[in-house]
Amino acid sequence: MGHLEGKTALVTGGSTGIGLATAVRLADEGAHVFVTGRREAELRAAVATIGAERATAVRGDIAEPADLDRLYAAVSERGRGLDVLVANAAIGAFVTLEETTEEHFDQVFAVNVRGTVRTVQKALPLLNSGASVVLVGSTAGDRGVPAFGAYAASKAAVRSFARTWANELKDRNIRVNVVSPAWIETPGGTAAFGDEQAARAVAENVAATVPAGRMGRPEEAAAAIAFLASAESSYVTGANLYVDGGANQI
Repeated sequence: MGHLEGKTALVTGGSTGIGLATAVRLADEGAHVFVTGRREAELRAAVATIGAERATAVRGDIAEPADLDRLYAAVSERGRGLDVLVANAAIGAFVTLEETTEEHFDQVFAVNVRGTVRTVQKALPLLNSGASVVLVGSTAGDRGVPAFGAYAASKAAVRSFARTWANELKDRNIRVNVVSPAWIETPGGTAAFGDEQAARAVAENVAATVPAGRMGRPEEAAAAIAFLASAESSYVTGANLYVDGGANQI
C-alpha cells in the first residue's frame, strides 16, 4: 500500500519534467492522477508512461479560466473530490530588465501567478478535508539571478501565497506547502537556457559550484512533493522545502 492509496491527485504541467515525474510518483503511491498541460501529444505520452488505469489527461492552459473549469469538471465527474493538488505549471525565460517587454512580463505573471491563484481557487470546492496543496516554487525566488527578474518575482509571489493560504485553509484541515527546486535537468530548463550547448555549460557550472556537485533529477523533486502530499508530512504546512543540492543552504 502506498502513502496515497485511494486518493485523487492533480498535477498541472504534468506532461514533462518535474510535473511528469511527480505524476508518476503519486500514481506509484496509489493515487489516481489527473494531469494537465497545453500539448496533447505530450499528455498522451504521459498517460502511457503513468498507466492509463492510473491517470486521466485533460488538455488546457492554466492561464485560461475556461480550461481550468473544464479540468475541474472532469475531476468532479470522478466523484471523489481532490486530495492532492500540485500547482507545477510555469513558464520562464532569461530576459534582462532592459529587455523586459510588457508581453514578456504579462505572459510570465499570467501563468505563474494568476494561473496558480486560479488553479488553487477553482479547486477549493473539490478539496477534501486533509487535502494537501503543493506549490512548485524555485530557488530563483530567493536570489538575484541576472536576466531572470520576472520569473524570480513570480516564484517569490508563489512562496508568499503559500503562507497566506496555509493560514486561510487551516480550518478545513488543508495544508499548503512549497517545493523550491534549483538546478533540475528538464526539457523546460534546456529551453530556458537557449540550446543544448548552453544547457551543458550550465550543468558544468552547477557541478563546480553546488555542494551536491551535480544537477538534480526530476524524480528527486517529485520525491519531495510526494512527501508533502502525503500524511507523512501531516505536521508541515506553510513551509518551503528546498530541493537544491545545497545551493541556497551552504
